[in-house]
Amino acid sequence: MKSLFTSFVLCSALLAQTPATSKGTASKTGTPAARPSLLNPASLHAKAPEVFKAQFTTTKGDIVIEVHREWAPLGADRFYNLVKNGFFTNAAFFRVLPGFMAQFGMSANPAVSKAWENANLKDDPVTQSNKRGMVTFAKTSLPNSRSTQLFINFGDNARLDPGGFAPFGTVTDGMDVVDMIYSGYAERPDQDHIREEGDAYLVKNFPMIDKIKLAKILPAEPAAAPADKTAPAAK
Repeated sequence: MKSLFTSFVLCSALLAQTPATSKGTASKTGTPAARPSLLNPASLHAKAPEVFKAQFTTTKGDIVIEVHREWAPLGADRFYNLVKNGFFTNAAFFRVLPGFMAQFGMSANPAVSKAWENANLKDDPVTQSNKRGMVTFAKTSLPNSRSTQLFINFGDNARLDPGGFAPFGTVTDGMDVVDMIYSGYAERPDQDHIREEGDAYLVKNFPMIDKIKLAKILPAEPAAAPADKTAPAAK
């Protein structure tokens, strides 16, 4: 029954072109061990800064995402914790559809995928539209189904807004890099296989796929120094 439900969600997502997630099980591979914190999603509950930037170093170049917590607080907090704890290391852009979106957020480590299988978020209200460059968590048609998968919008996808896809950030640098992400595999990489086999499945079957080498939170930018009111006026 579970596999039938998963197939229904995936087929529905393909027909409607919505960034859906699926469920599956994990098995052991030769993937390096994950940080202990990543194996305990409940321990990653830090509140994100109101505004912060994350840099993604990918196989195509660097991408900087600026997050505004007020746009979607729960999504922003989840993203902040995933980046800080190395979740995205070696994660692939496994579903890339030109003109629509580039989807990522499945761990390269099957043990981590298993740990996060049911770590869903409650929905955030949609306060921003899914315009080009906006970053949003993927979800199924069910409420409160966001977990770790995200997508970057290639174009104006306002049709997603009524479905509860709540953007929490936007690409401020490197959108040209996003445009270069390899799209030749489209939707061929199977999410269940990625979840069960991790990076080994992608290396074997999709050698051209682009990946995230490293993601990190950038240091906060210093506030501008106040003007010196004692300095003589310019003539």
